[in-house]
Amino acid sequence: MSHADEEHESSRRDFLYYATGGAGVVVAGAAIWPLVDQMNPSADVLALSSIRVDISSVEPGTQLTVKWLGKPVFIRRRLPEEIEEARAVEINELPDPLAENANLPSNADAADINRSLDEAGEWLVMMGVCTHLGCVPLGDAGEFGGWFCPCHGSHYDTAGRIRKGPAPTNLPVPVALFVDETTIQLG
Repeated sequence: MSHADEEHESSRRDFLYYATGGAGVVVAGAAIWPLVDQMNPSADVLALSSIRVDISSVEPGTQLTVKWLGKPVFIRRRLPEEIEEARAVEINELPDPLAENANLPSNADAADINRSLDEAGEWLVMMGVCTHLGCVPLGDAGEFGGWFCPCHGSHYDTAGRIRKGPAPTNLPVPVALFVDETTIQLG
């Protein structure tokens, strides 16, 4: 075999290796893509990832419970007495000193101003799921006038902060904002 024939055979072999490898990568990608794509959220979940809630009918001292992402969300319009009571609590009295507010940095303290949706403190928006075992607490109940989880005895104050019982953290505040005076957007 001459040198020219050897070089031709070598370049043909290299081409076959690259073509086979390239085809293998394409086939592997085509086989893996459906597996990766099926992990994306379904259309019904994406549709609920952000909702707007009309709060025009919520009177002071009452709350509205809405379902968002399959979980209850408490939207409470607090009375001045509730705000005053929540703002009088010292941070060092709280089992969980963090705000647990998705709208703020993770190290924000649990002061009432960091838990409410507006500066006046009138509007409180929280996930309505006990942080102990996922039960739904009862409103206007418990030793601190906020929420009470009867399943295991967790007591939350008027700002949704854990005060007594086995729950390890405050009720979380989801991403929320006022769209206008009567509408809150969750997500």
